[in-house]
Amino acid sequence: MAATEFSFDIVSKVNQQEVRNAVDQAQKELMNRFDLKGTNSEILFEKDKITLTAGDEGKLKQVRDILFSKLVKRGVDARCIEYGKEEPATGMTVRQSVDFTNGIAMDKAKALAKQIKDSGIKVNAQVQGDQLRVAGKSKDDLQKAINFVKGLDLDYPVDFQNYR
Repeated sequence: MAATEFSFDIVSKVNQQEVRNAVDQAQKELMNRFDLKGTNSEILFEKDKITLTAGDEGKLKQVRDILFSKLVKRGVDARCIEYGKEEPATGMTVRQSVDFTNGIAMDKAKALAKQIKDSGIKVNAQVQGDQLRVAGKSKDDLQKAINFVKGLDLDYPVDFQNYR
């Protein structure tokens, strides 16, 4: 990369601290909800994975809704939340896992790079693992590229980092 070239990275990742805060808030609400007391409903968070447990499918949906509302309030994009399938657990309970997508899939990253190149903005976009590096000679062109990407209707959230 030449000394006169500027760049930034397009990434798609979840802020784990905000997820932790949302889970803490959801757990507090779960303990205080009268309709969920004594129903074996709980939210477990360990190593970037959340497990929801409840007495039946209806209660599980309530627990999922509580968690979802807290995640969205904390700024976690709904497009990166993935729910596993509901499965029976011990003691007549139902369990469901919640995962978060991190990174941009290779096919989606290539498609985004092609869209940026086809836009006519004088920048280069190249896939680097699960993110995209956009480089150009002018900071104005990089700003145009950022605004172009923000204007796209993507099915995954994007963030812009390492602006140099």
